[in-house]
Amino acid sequence: MPVPRVGLAPATVVSAGAALADEVGYDSLTMGLLAGRVGVKTPSLYKHVASLEALQQGIANQAKRELADAIARSAVGKSGPDAVRACADTWRRWVLDHPGRYAATARAPTADDDEEDRRVANDGLQVLYDVLAGFDLGHARKVDAARVLRSALHGFATLESAGGFGLPRDVDRSFTFLVDTLIAGLQANLPTTAEDHQEDQPVRHEV
Repeated sequence: MPVPRVGLAPATVVSAGAALADEVGYDSLTMGLLAGRVGVKTPSLYKHVASLEALQQGIANQAKRELADAIARSAVGKSGPDAVRACADTWRRWVLDHPGRYAATARAPTADDDEEDRRVANDGLQVLYDVLAGFDLGHARKVDAARVLRSALHGFATLESAGGFGLPRDVDRSFTFLVDTLIAGLQANLPTTAEDHQEDQPVRHEV
């Protein structure tokens, strides 16, 4: 059912696109489908968003903000293993609830991307650093930890969202095992190198 076109604006179009991506799949999102959703002809949609690529970028920015905000709220007042568990549970649930818009978040920004893209990516990275702040990781190693945490949660949640787990074993138990394993790794006294103790480097626009 198309929504009324009254009050249509770029942010409204992007939000509608994000919701539609969750319904039909990110790869199936088109300007024609979105035009029908917001109640305009396809050419009129270009008054509010320049192209499909611009729409996808807007969805990615919105999704990165939403996920980072959800994780930050869930981890307030927590540290160490409790913060990681809160982050993991929130990440998994958010992906399952928003599979289409989550698919837009995977790519790291480049130098050619807009300032908002870089800012939301940096904000998301800072949230992960805050979640990991309760572990003794040194300086450079926190980048490794953030990448490991992101990769593990992304992989599990994406597979689960796609129906990738078919063995007769409760998925919640497997997820708990994953998170416990991550925490054990973060708490382990692993060998370090001189680079791991260098001062913090500038953020590299990565989530």
